[in-house]
Amino acid sequence: MLKFFEQEGRFPRHVGELPKAAADYVAGQVKVEPALLAQYDWSGRSIERHRAQVREALGFRELTRADEDVLAEWLADKICPMVFTDEGLRAALLSRCRTLKIEPPGRVERIVGAGRARFEREFCLHVLNGLSADSTRSLWELATGEDGFLLELKSDPRRLGLETLLKEIVKLRRAKALGLAADLFGGYSDRRRRRADPWRRSSSGTRPGWLLPRRPSRRTSRGTTLR
Repeated sequence: MLKFFEQEGRFPRHVGELPKAAADYVAGQVKVEPALLAQYDWSGRSIERHRAQVREALGFRELTRADEDVLAEWLADKICPMVFTDEGLRAALLSRCRTLKIEPPGRVERIVGAGRARFEREFCLHVLNGLSADSTRSLWELATGEDGFLLELKSDPRRLGLETLLKEIVKLRRAKALGLAADLFGGYSDRRRRRADPWRRSSSGTRPGWLLPRRPSRRTSRGTTLR
C-alpha cells in the first residue's frame, strides 16, 4: 500500500489494483505467502490505521471540504480553459492533490463536475454581460421564432449555385442583424473559447426548443455559439 501510494498518489481501491509482481516481491521480502493478500480487509479498522500510517510517513493529509472548494476553483480557473475531457480533468486533479500532499477522494467526479460547472457559469455570465438588451431580445426571438430561421441558419449550403449564394447572403445579413459584438468573447483566449465548441455542436444538431428549458444565461450563451 505504501509503494502504491508513492507511485500513484492515492490508495488502491481493491486488491486487483495491486500489480501481482509487486505483491509477490513484497511477500517474498517479508516471507509470507502472496495468497494471504486476498484475505486483507479493505473496509475495516485495520486499513484505516494503515492508511493513516502511510499518510504520516509520506507527509500527506486527508482531504477536507475546504480543499474541495479550493480544488474546484483551481480547475475552473487553470485547467478547464485548456483541458476539454473529464479524463483530462481527473488526471490534473490527482496530480494537483499529489503536489499539495493531499490524499485525493475515492471519487473525484464531484470536484471535477464542480470545477467544470464553475467555469461554464463564469463563461456564460461573461457572454451575457457583453450582450446589449437588443441583442439579447434578438437571440430570444431567434430561439423561439416560428419562421424557421434558426434551423435555416444552422443548415449547410446545398449545391453551389446562384440561388444558394443569394440565400447564404440573406442568412448572413440576418445573422449580422442580431447585433452580436465582434469581441463578444474578448478576454478569453482561443483555448478558453474552445470550451464552447461542444455547445456549438449540440446546438447545431437540435431543434430550437432544445434551448428553452435552460437557464437564461446558459441559453443565451449557447445561442451566440451558432454565429
